[in-house]
Amino acid sequence: MDSDTFVYTTYIRTTPDELWKALTDPRLTRRYWGVAFETDWSPGAPMVWEEGGRRTADPEQVVLEAEPGRLLSYTWHTFTPAWADAVGLGHDAYERLAAEPRSRVAFAIEPSGDTVRLTVTHGGLAPDGTIKELIGEGWPALVSSLKSLLETGEELPSPPR
Repeated sequence: MDSDTFVYTTYIRTTPDELWKALTDPRLTRRYWGVAFETDWSPGAPMVWEEGGRRTADPEQVVLEAEPGRLLSYTWHTFTPAWADAVGLGHDAYERLAAEPRSRVAFAIEPSGDTVRLTVTHGGLAPDGTIKELIGEGWPALVSSLKSLLETGEELPSPPR
């Protein structure tokens, strides 16, 4: 599909406030994602990604929208050679990622009976790009681990890379 947007929806037995907390609290994001965010979650605020002892900061890595319990959106992270090495990404794949436009992700949180509907929309992607290929597998695995953490108290094991 030649689209610049990836969309993934799931339903989680939780509350909008608990889901918001799981998306923004570094103690929780570290559990199911392995990433902690340093930011105050206000629109325009910078975001520093901390993953495996590596901190990635960039002036264009910012919060776009933040409505607690409803909507969270930010620009996608900056790809660095250190990040690529740490995740085992080859030089050619890193070069392709670094050449793609900066994308953005949004988490829409909607009450749905005894559950919450979470829709992840990752847009601004190169339609046939490497980022789109990676997130096509990455978002479903990450959201599944988030869902498991909220519903059972345990995140899923990290998938092999």
